[in-house]
Amino acid sequence: MAPAGKVSGFRREGDAWFCNSTLPSDILVVVDEVKFHLHKFPLISRCGKIAAMFEESKSRQVTIFDITLEDFPGGADVFLNIVKFCYGSRLQFTPQNIVVLYCAAEFLEITDDYGEDNLLSKLEIFFHQRILNDWKDCVSVLQSCEAVLPLADKLRLPSRCIDALSVMICTDSSLFGWPMKMYGSLQSPGGSILWNGINTGAKIHSDDSNWWFADVSCLCVELFERLIHTIETKGVSQKIVARAIMYYCVTNLPGLCRWQGEQTAKSKTTALMRVSADQKFILETIIKLLPEKRGKSLCRFLLGLLRVSLIVGVDRIYLDSLERRIGIQLEFATLDGLLIPSYSDMETLYDCDCVERMLCHFVSSQVDANSTSPLSIDQGMSPLSLSQRFVRVSKLVDQYLAEIASDANLKPRKFRRLTEILPDSSRALYDGVYRAIDIYIKEHAWMSEKDQEQLCTIIDFQKLSIDACEHASQNNRLPIRVKCQALFFEQMHLRVALAGYLNSLDSEIVPVPETAGRSMRRDRWLTVSEVNEELKINMDRMMSRVDELEQEVSRMKEHVSKVKTQHGYIRSSGVSVTRIGCKLLPPSSESKTGRTQL
Repeated sequence: MAPAGKVSGFRREGDAWFCNSTLPSDILVVVDEVKFHLHKFPLISRCGKIAAMFEESKSRQVTIFDITLEDFPGGADVFLNIVKFCYGSRLQFTPQNIVVLYCAAEFLEITDDYGEDNLLSKLEIFFHQRILNDWKDCVSVLQSCEAVLPLADKLRLPSRCIDALSVMICTDSSLFGWPMKMYGSLQSPGGSILWNGINTGAKIHSDDSNWWFADVSCLCVELFERLIHTIETKGVSQKIVARAIMYYCVTNLPGLCRWQGEQTAKSKTTALMRVSADQKFILETIIKLLPEKRGKSLCRFLLGLLRVSLIVGVDRIYLDSLERRIGIQLEFATLDGLLIPSYSDMETLYDCDCVERMLCHFVSSQVDANSTSPLSIDQGMSPLSLSQRFVRVSKLVDQYLAEIASDANLKPRKFRRLTEILPDSSRALYDGVYRAIDIYIKEHAWMSEKDQEQLCTIIDFQKLSIDACEHASQNNRLPIRVKCQALFFEQMHLRVALAGYLNSLDSEIVPVPETAGRSMRRDRWLTVSEVNEELKINMDRMMSRVDELEQEVSRMKEHVSKVKTQHGYIRSSGVSVTRIGCKLLPPSSESKTGRTQL
C-alpha cells in the first residue's frame, strides 16, 4: 500500500535512498550503513517487526522515527526490494533470489497478519509450485542457500529442495516425463527427445545413473553431504553413491584431477572456481561420507585422496581412516598409487611409513581366511581368494621395493621391515625381493659386508628361480657366502630339474619286457645317483676352496700391514739422513747396466 502522496520511484544520493514522493519522509531505516528515508505507513502496514518497533517507540516525541536493522539477510539491496514491495511494486521471483527474499520477509515478519496476500505467502506459493517441481531450479535454490544457510535451515528451504531432488534421483527417468530441462528439451517415457510434444526418435546418449552428478557437484560440501545421506535412506545403491562422491571430489579438489584421469570442460571450470574453498573441510567431510566399498576405481580414487589429504594436512584420524580403507583392498592398488612422496620432514624420498601401515592393515584384515570381506565388490569383478590376494600384494610390494631401493636415505631396517610384513607363503618366488636387494646394495655401496649378509638373509634361496640363482652366484656385489649359497641352490634346482626330466622320459617310453624295463630303470637311476654324487663332490671342493681363499686373504692382509710398517720405517730413516746433510743418490745408469749384464 502506497502513502497518500504520489510515488514515482526511488533515487540514490551517495549512501542514502529517497522516495520520490510529494510527502516528506518520517522514518529512517539503516541497513549495512545505507540510509533509507521512507514513510511509516507502507512499512508498518506490511512489516510486523517494524510495526512492533514503532509501537515501542511511541513514548518518544520525535519528528523522524529511525531504526537500525542489524544482520539483515541480503543487505541493503534486498531491503530495497522489500521496500518496493511495501510501496506496491511487483517483485519478480527467481530461483536465485527467492531464498534471500524468503529470509528477509521472515526477518521482517511480512506475513498475512499484516496484510492479505502478503510477501511470505506469495513466496511460499512460488516455491511450492515452481521450485520443487523443477530439477534445475532446486539446484539453483540450494546454491543460493549457502550465503544464508542458518536462516534458510530455520525455514526448511534446503531440506525441502533436497527431498525433492532425492525423489527425482531415485525415480526411474525412463518411466516418467517430468519437465526436467535437460538437453534443451523434454523426454518421452521411452527416453526419446520430444519436440513440441512429438517423439523425434532421437535417443539421449548418457548413463541413466549419473545424469545428476554434474549438477549436484556445484553445491557446497555441507548440502552435498545432506543430499547423499537422503538418497542413501531412499535406497540408492552404494555404487552410485560412491561414483557421485568421486565426481564431486574431482570437480571440487583441483589437486585430485591428475590422479583421476581426464576431466570435462565443465568440471575444470568449476574446479577453478573452487580453488579458494576450504579444501581441508571438504576432504574431511568426504572421507566420512565415503561408503564401504572395494574395487579398482575406488582404490585408485582413495590413493589420490590420500595424497591430497597429506598435502592439505587433514587431521590424523582421517588419514588413518583412508589408510585403513586402502589397506583392506590393497590387491587393487598399483605401483604409481603407492609411490606417495614425502610431504613432511621425512628423510626418504617416498612415504614408506604410510605404505607400511597400509600393509599392516591388509595383513590384519586377511587373518581369518574363511571369512568373507564385509566390503561390497564392484559388479563384473569376481572375488579373489585369500591366496590370490596375498600373491597380488606380494608382487606389488616387490615392485615397490625395487623402486624405492635407490633412495640413498632409506635405512636397511626400514627396507627389511617392508619386506617381512607379508608372510613367506605369499611369495611363490623371491626373484622380486632379490632384484630389490641387488639394487639396494648397488646404490648403498658403503654398506659393510656384514650388513649386506644380514640384509640378504631376507631371501629364501629355495624360492629363487634357476636364472635368479645363476645371476646371484655371479653377482660381484654380493658377499661371497651369499654367492656360494646361491650357487648351491642353483645346483639343487638343476638336480631337481634333471630328475623331473628323467621321470618324464619314463612316462613317455614304449612298454618293453619286464626284465628289460627293470634294467633300463636301474641304469637311469644309477646315472642320476652318479650325477648327484658328482654334484656333492663338486660342492665340497668348492666350499673347501672358499675356506682356502678366505685364509689366503687374511694372510695377504697381514703381509700388507707388515709392508706398510717397513715402508714407514724406511721413509722415516730417509728424513733423518737428510737432516744431517746427506743425500741419497739414485742408482746410476752404469750400475743398472752392470746389473743387467750380471
